[in-house]
Formats: sequence, C-alpha cells, structure tokens
Amino acid sequence: MKPTAEWLKSFKEIREKLTCPAPINNYFTMPEIAGKKLDLLDFGIVSIPTGVILVRDPLCYLDCEEEPYFTEVPPGEFHAVACVVSEDDSDCSRYAAVRVQFTKKEAVTFEEALIGNENLSELEDDEYYGFNVDAGLACICDIAVRDAFCEFYDDWSESNPGKNIYDDYFAAIFAKSYAENPKHQREGGDWINWIVPGTIYHLPIFQTGFGDGTYPVYFGYDADGKICQLVIQFIDIDLAYGDED
Repeated sequence: MKPTAEWLKSFKEIREKLTCPAPINNYFTMPEIAGKKLDLLDFGIVSIPTGVILVRDPLCYLDCEEEPYFTEVPPGEFHAVACVVSEDDSDCSRYAAVRVQFTKKEAVTFEEALIGNENLSELEDDEYYGFNVDAGLACICDIAVRDAFCEFYDDWSESNPGKNIYDDYFAAIFAKSYAENPKHQREGGDWINWIVPGTIYHLPIFQTGFGDGTYPVYFGYDADGKICQLVIQFIDIDLAYGDED
C-alpha cells in the first residue's frame, strides 16, 4: 500500500513518537541487562527477494491480503539473530528481540515500522502499533515469500482436511530443531529455519518472548539516515526484569 500524501504529512508530524524508547542496540552488544545474562542466537538465513516485507504471526495472521510495511529494505539474504534472556532457575530462555542487519553500519535511531494506513491521530505517547500474535510465533517475511507460504498453506490444508498445520506439520520440524540445536530452546522447539516447500526461500519462525500479544517492529537507520536494520522487540528487558522502582 502506498500511503496518501495526507497520511505522510501526519507521519512526519508525529515521527518522534515512533522512536524506540528502549536502548535496543544494547540488547545485541551487552552481556547482561537488569541482572539477566544475555546471549545471541543465530536463526540462519532469512530470504528477502523483493525488499518489501512484513512481520506477522505465520499461523494466524499471514495471508496474501496482509499488507507489508511501506518502507522497503535492501533485498538479499541476511541472518536473523535473537537477543536471548538466558535460562536460569526461575525461567526458560526467552527471546527478547530479533534483529536482521542489512548493512554493517550501526543504527543510531530506531523508528516503528508502519504499513501506511494507521490512524496516526490516535497514537498516545506511550503506545505503539505493532503486530498481533495468537500462536506464540513470529516471522520476518518478504511479500514473495508470503505468497509462496500462502500457496503452500492452501495446498496443505486442501490435502489434509481436518488437520492442524502446527500439530500435524510444523510440530515435527520444531522438535527436530530442538534435537539438533537444543541451546535456548524448550523440548518442543522454539525456532526453525524453514524453507517454503517448492522454493529456495528461507523463512525463520520463532517464539515471541512471553507468547501471545502485540509487539513493535522497528527499522534502524544509520548516521546517514539510511535503513540498516530491522528489530522486533518482544521484551523490554529493563521493564520486565529490572527493580520495581
């Protein structure tokens, strides 16, 4: 969707509200935040053949009518890397954020990714738009990969009437991921690097921090104002694990 001139005018007026309030770079550089040990987990390649992307829960909100972000990113193959709050005696490993770096330049500002049809007049200072999760999973998806996924999903559903695509298809792939790469995964598996059948497209699918909810997505911009990253924030580490004060 191409935003209207009126929408873009409103976007420029409230742009400051769309910046990430958390020091998100620290998630990928610091060994510890708020007393929690952090680690990085590489999910492998994510395929971005066109540069037109969206972030969605693949099992509940990824269909061919889902609109991508109006900001395009460099096309290519990149690595999706998670910042993990490491397992301890009180909890399992949690994925606090997932980042894709399009260039080697450092991001100096992060701004929320938008589709271009949001009602910007309703955004309060402490709010964000984000994407919805109902299956505890997320993916970063190019529109070409979205279309291939939808074709696979429709064909699978037609060939498997009455079956559930997670229980009867994806669960075994997640379990295999855990068996092969158990670090920072629960026994059933918390991430996969799935190739859409019949294509060469890699689509990592991964757990969403504390599960279902609404999560913000940010584009990172370098000092020259060029896009260099995408980051999904699942957990505000300081807010979730810091002192109550």
